Amino acid sequence: MKEIPVPYVKSNQTGIVIMLAAFFVTQSVWFIAALLVIQIAGLLFGLKGNLFVQIARPFLSRLVRRSETEAAELQRFNNVLAVSFLVLSLLSLLMGWTVAGNVFAAMMGGAALAALLGYCIGCTVYFQYKQYRARRLQRG
Repeated sequence: MKEIPVPYVKSNQTGIVIMLAAFFVTQSVWFIAALLVIQIAGLLFGLKGNLFVQIARPFLSRLVRRSETEAAELQRFNNVLAVSFLVLSLLSLLMGWTVAGNVFAAMMGGAALAALLGYCIGCTVYFQYKQYRARRLQRG
């Protein structure tokens, strides 16, 4: 199974939190749009496509060699969730649904902040999804 060093995961989460904080301060839709592009690039091209990882990489090289890792499959799932929330946020904001756009952005920011603090909400969702699929396959 392919693994991703935790410092790279944390750099992406930090970038998300910073960009969303900037959005909430300015209410500029451009922060959501830019964050969406960064996350889609990461989803399509992996670590090489993620701007936050590329910015942090020179500072993390020594740390990465001896760091823990996380499953790439799990990180891809989390990235799909992030892109989904950002798309919903951006579409809501563009349609003038400011409250909904802010709620989706806040959910994304809350999940990224919780992950930085040690609790991965996306990991919990992924685990429950895998449990559900296993029970369904077991029944028939």
